[in-house]
Amino acid sequence: MSPAAADFQGRLADALQALDLADEAGRAPLMLDYLAQLQRWNRAYNLTAVRDPSQMLVQHVFDSLAILPALRAYRKGRDTTVADIGSGAGLPGIMLAICEPDWKITCVDAVGKKTAFIHQAAGVLGLSNVRALQGRVESLEGLRADIVISRAFSSLAHFVRVASHHRAPGGVMLAMKGQFPDAERQELETAMGWRVQRNLALHVPEMEAQRCLLELGSKEPHD
Repeated sequence: MSPAAADFQGRLADALQALDLADEAGRAPLMLDYLAQLQRWNRAYNLTAVRDPSQMLVQHVFDSLAILPALRAYRKGRDTTVADIGSGAGLPGIMLAICEPDWKITCVDAVGKKTAFIHQAAGVLGLSNVRALQGRVESLEGLRADIVISRAFSSLAHFVRVASHHRAPGGVMLAMKGQFPDAERQELETAMGWRVQRNLALHVPEMEAQRCLLELGSKEPHD
């Protein structure tokens, strides 16, 4: 094993421990295999602006893993369905699929080279619970997902506007953000009649920047 590989392996093990995900240590090789796939594809297809592998580990892998404990509170049994909106290179969808093989993950993105990568990576990693769907989010037929999630996709109001029809009855919409977006919250309330129902601070290992996970819901009593 190269020094770089050993370093990544050790840092990932420490991150899983810090996130109370130590039980997922057996899945760490798949996470690192995904990262290797992303590095190779990124050289040719520019899937992410993050170029440095060490930064990819933190900003993509650790960041995606940080939401897993929270998402498990929303699971709907073994058949939980997740729609990852604006998935890009498959984040957080691929990490969720690795850790929850019984969940059904649909990674949605409008860019063909990104959905092609997701399809290829899922095949290489043996993730039969992942599918990549190319298209404009608002134009696709509703996915009826238990969890509709976005990571660095758009404003809260736009996320609700284009993606709320993908939520199943009783499902939840979640947005990953950096610092709490006050202006976006106001727009969400005034333009869409929705609100931030829950603001969960995320602690991403090795990341100093603020991160949060926001649960969004309609102001209507039945929501």
